[in-house]
Amino acid sequence: MKQILIKPVVSEKSERGSNKNNVYTFIVDKSANKIEIKKAVEAMYATNVVGVNTAVMPAKLKTRNTKTAILKGRVSAYKKAFVTLAAGEELDIYGSAENE
Repeated sequence: MKQILIKPVVSEKSERGSNKNNVYTFIVDKSANKIEIKKAVEAMYATNVVGVNTAVMPAKLKTRNTKTAILKGRVSAYKKAFVTLAAGEELDIYGSAENE
């Protein structure tokens, strides 16, 4: 069985979405569909999911200059899921670290 939820996205933009619109962002398995993502979030966090939007982020080429050479590489493509929760519900993504 594949792991559907890989990790939550922690950025200023995703924080704004979770505070204002009750939308949480996750990096998910590329082959996961919206129904699987919804079931995984509901099972892991015990909440009601209203909607799931997904976006496949394309791979990018990266170059890095070092003292001896220019290194070229790439960042793999990945899939993001924007999960909308029911009104009045929230996810505890950080565990209890924020409360301490």
